[in-house]
Amino acid sequence: MTNAIEISNLSYRKNMRAILASINLSIGAGKIVGLLGENGAGKTTLMRLIAGVGKGYFGQIAIDGETGIAEKKAVVSFSEPLTGFPRNMRIDRIVSFFEDVYPDFSDKRYNELAGFLQIDEGLKLSQLSKGMREKLIIGLTLSRDAKVYLLDEPFSGIDSMSRKKIINSMIRWKPETATILVSDHYVSEIASILDEVVIIKDQTVFDQKSTEEIREKFGQSIEDYYEKAYEGRDSND
Repeated sequence: MTNAIEISNLSYRKNMRAILASINLSIGAGKIVGLLGENGAGKTTLMRLIAGVGKGYFGQIAIDGETGIAEKKAVVSFSEPLTGFPRNMRIDRIVSFFEDVYPDFSDKRYNELAGFLQIDEGLKLSQLSKGMREKLIIGLTLSRDAKVYLLDEPFSGIDSMSRKKIINSMIRWKPETATILVSDHYVSEIASILDEVVIIKDQTVFDQKSTEEIREKFGQSIEDYYEKAYEGRDSND
C-alpha cells in the first residue's frame, strides 16, 4: 500500500542557511500524526514543501505516490493563513473562492463545520478575531476531500474550551483513509487523537514513534517524551 507521505533525502536552504537537512519520512494512510519541534525547527517549512507551495528544495516528496507539483496540490489540503485575501472581503466570498478553485471542496462538509465552529459568513475578514480566523481556516481546510491534511498551528488563537472541543471532534471530520499531519504547541491536548509523532530537531527528523509505543514501551506521556528529546542540548543551540 502506498504511503500517504514519502519523503527522501530532503534538504532546504534559505538565505544560505540550512533549514532542513537529510529529511527521510514515511507516513501511512489514515493516520493522525503530530509534527513536533521547538519554534524555528522547520515545521512550517516542511509543511509548505509537502503542500507544494515551497520551492527550491533538494530531494523528493511523494504524496499518495504522486511527485508532480500539480498532482500533489490536488490531493493535499493545507491550512494557509488567508493572507492573500483582501481584509474587506466577506467570508462567504472566500468560501465561494474555495468552491471555484478546489473541485474536491464539499459544500455539505463545510456547512456542517461552519455550524459546529459557529462561523458567521456575513462578516468580513477584518472583523474576525484571531480565534475565529483560525476556526475559519480549519473549516476551509477540512472541507476538501483530500488525501492529506496539513494543519500548521491551527489552534494558536482559539480559547481553551473551544480548542478542546475541536480537537476531540477531529476524527469525526477526517475521511477514514485520509492522513492528518498537525503541528501544535498544545502537545498534551492533541496527544489523545495522535497515532504517531514526528519530532523535528537539528534540522532533521530526530524521531518517529507510534503513540502506543511511547505510552506502553516507554511509559511516558507524549508531552514528556517530546520534551526529553530536547533535553541535554548544547547551550549554544
